[in-house]
Amino acid sequence: MAGSRAQRKIMLFVLAAVAGAIAGALAVYFTALGHGNQTLVAGDCAPALTVAKRLAPLAHGELAAFRAADPPAKLDQLDFKAPDGADVSLASFAGKTVLLNLWATWCAPCRSEMPALDRLQTAKGSDRFQVVAVNVDLHNPERARAFLDETGVKNLAFYSDPTSAIFAKLKKNGLAFGLPTTVLIDGKGCRLGVIEGPAEWDSADAGALIAAAVE
Repeated sequence: MAGSRAQRKIMLFVLAAVAGAIAGALAVYFTALGHGNQTLVAGDCAPALTVAKRLAPLAHGELAAFRAADPPAKLDQLDFKAPDGADVSLASFAGKTVLLNLWATWCAPCRSEMPALDRLQTAKGSDRFQVVAVNVDLHNPERARAFLDETGVKNLAFYSDPTSAIFAKLKKNGLAFGLPTTVLIDGKGCRLGVIEGPAEWDSADAGALIAAAVE
C-alpha cells in the first residue's frame, strides 16, 4: 500500500515536471514569435510610427477625420494600373510620400474633393510627394477619364483598378468603408494614416499634415 502511494507520488512528480517543461518550451516559443513580429515591424515600419505620432496632433480642422496609424503597416503590395495601362504598385513609388485616394465616378463626394486633390498635387507634388488618385469604376474607363476633365483636374495622373481589388484589400484591413478613402503612405510603403470620406486637401490643415509627413 505504501509502495503504491510512493509510486503515485513519483508518477505525479514526473508528470508535473513534464508539464512544466512543455509550458516553459511553449512560453519560449511564443515569446520568440512575438519578438519576431516586433522585429518585422521595427525593421520595416518603426520610423513610420514616429512620423504617425507626429501627425496625430495635426488631425483637426479640415482634417479632423484623419486617423494616424497605430501601428503602421506595410501597404506597398497594393497594385493597380498606371496611366498607360501597365501594372504598377505602391512599391513603384519607393522614396516618395504618397497620398493614395480611391474614387469613382458615381461618388458625389469624390466629385467635390477631386479639384482639391489636384490643387494639392500642384502645390506640393515633387520627387518626395505625390497624390495618387486611383479610379475603382468596374466599367467604362473613358467615362472615368472624362470625369477628371469635367472636374477641372490638370495635374493628377489617371490611375485605375477596374477590378476594384485595391478597395477590397483596404476594406479587409479595416481602412475603407466607402468612397472616397484616402491613405497617407511613407516612402517605404508604410501606412501613416487614413481618412474615410472627403476632405479639403488644399487647406492649410492639409498642407501642415503633408509637410510634417514629408519632412
